Amino acid sequence: MNNLFSVAGKVAVVTGGSSGIGAMIARGFVENGVKTYITARKLEQLQQTAAELATLGECIAIQSDLSTMEGLDAFADEMLKREPKIDILINNAGAAWGAPVEEFPEAGWDKVMDLNVKSIFFLSKRLLPALRLAGAADEPSRIVNIASVNGITHPRMNNYSYSASKAAVIQMTRHMAADLRPSHVNINGIAPGFFPSKMTKHVLVHEQEIVKNLPARKIGELTDIAGTAIYLCSRASNYVCGHTVVLDGGQVANAG
Repeated sequence: MNNLFSVAGKVAVVTGGSSGIGAMIARGFVENGVKTYITARKLEQLQQTAAELATLGECIAIQSDLSTMEGLDAFADEMLKREPKIDILINNAGAAWGAPVEEFPEAGWDKVMDLNVKSIFFLSKRLLPALRLAGAADEPSRIVNIASVNGITHPRMNNYSYSASKAAVIQMTRHMAADLRPSHVNINGIAPGFFPSKMTKHVLVHEQEIVKNLPARKIGELTDIAGTAIYLCSRASNYVCGHTVVLDGGQVANAG
C-alpha cells in the first residue's frame, strides 16, 4: 500500500501548460518528480512558466499550435522524437467564445471545437504508441482530459460552442477509455468549476458573489486541481476508467 499516490519518475505532457489550470497541474507534477513537458501557442509566456517550474524540478517547454492538424502533427513528431515512452498526457489546451445565439459566428464554433475536441482526439491518437509503451497491466499510462462543469449544467453564459465542446469531451473520455484500457492506457477526465485563469478572468470579477453560491465557499486552488490530476495519474486510480471527476466546490450539486 506504499506510494499509492506517487508519480515520481514518470514523463508527462501538459497541453495549455503555460497558464491557468495547465500550469497548476504542471507545477504539481514537477514538484512530485515528474519530467514535465508543457506546450502552448504563445512562446514568451510558455518559456517564462517553464523557467519558473524548472526551479522546482524538470520542466521543458515546446511551443505548438494544436488548433491545426499541421501544428498538432509537428508537436507530436517532436514529442515522439524526444520520448519513446510517455506515461501521462493531460489534454488541457482550450478556447472559448461568447455571443448571443442570433449572432454566434461559424468561426467561433469551429475554433472552439477544433481545439477543445478535435485536438484531444488526434493528439491522443498520435501519442498512443508512446503511451502504450509506457503502460502495463498493473500500471497503465494515463490520459486526462480537461472538461468543464459547463458541459454538465447550464453555464448561464452565451458560450454555446464551449459548453457543447466540453460535453463532447466527457463522452469522448468514456468512449476512448472503454476502447483503450485493454491496451494499458487508462483515460479519465476532470470537469473543473471556477478556477483562476485567463478564460475565467471576466467572470471572476464577481468572485465574491460566485463564492456565496458555492457550498465550498471558495474558488478552486492549485492544490485542488494538481491533487486531482496526481490521483488520476497514480496507482491509486488504476481501477477508475472512463469517468470525469467534477471538481467544482459543489457547484453542480447546488445547481438544482
